[in-house]
Amino acid sequence: MVVAPSASARVYDRVKTDILSGQLPGGGFVTEGELATRTGVSRTPVREALLRLESEGLVRLYPKKGALVVPLTADDVRDVLQARLVIEGWAAGAMWERRADVVDTLDDLLEQMADTRDADDVTAFVAHDRRFHEVIVAAAGNAVLTGTYQSLRDRQLTIVAAQMRMSGSRVDQALAGHRELVELLRSGTKAAFTKAVRHHVEAAISRIRAGR
Repeated sequence: MVVAPSASARVYDRVKTDILSGQLPGGGFVTEGELATRTGVSRTPVREALLRLESEGLVRLYPKKGALVVPLTADDVRDVLQARLVIEGWAAGAMWERRADVVDTLDDLLEQMADTRDADDVTAFVAHDRRFHEVIVAAAGNAVLTGTYQSLRDRQLTIVAAQMRMSGSRVDQALAGHRELVELLRSGTKAAFTKAVRHHVEAAISRIRAGR
């Protein structure tokens, strides 16, 4: 029997999705009453959901007032992207011998990214983008680094979603970059694939430094 999620879990999922997709931007403020009305539940499960989000560092609570969506600082963005560069750069080489095990999965994710790009669904596009890179990291076979990489996932989503919304061409650039990675896995070399993965992340760092 499938157990329906609790009211608190539903609110948590809804608010977290809105934060990570940029629908609730950093620096924005929401009240318990607003969230209760939006999600159709009482304030108690809203409060429980906000406490959980606060423990994850996504909101900061103000008693009897509401919750502030914690904005990403320039240092946050830099630290996350640099951590990605280290982990993904290593993983690209380490997973090369296992590339046949994951290339079809990556190809499927690439198709889903193209579909969501055509539908102008940035939120779904970003989710597929993140999953694409998680598959590569997981294929490297280091559980500790995979766990560390996954712990960055929420901040990654926020950063990438913000980048995508700042420039429509950014989505097309990302799609082309991921397509190149799949092609290199099928017919390229280990050195070329590793270089392309690093360039992919370095380009994101450069855009952040340039403010776009």
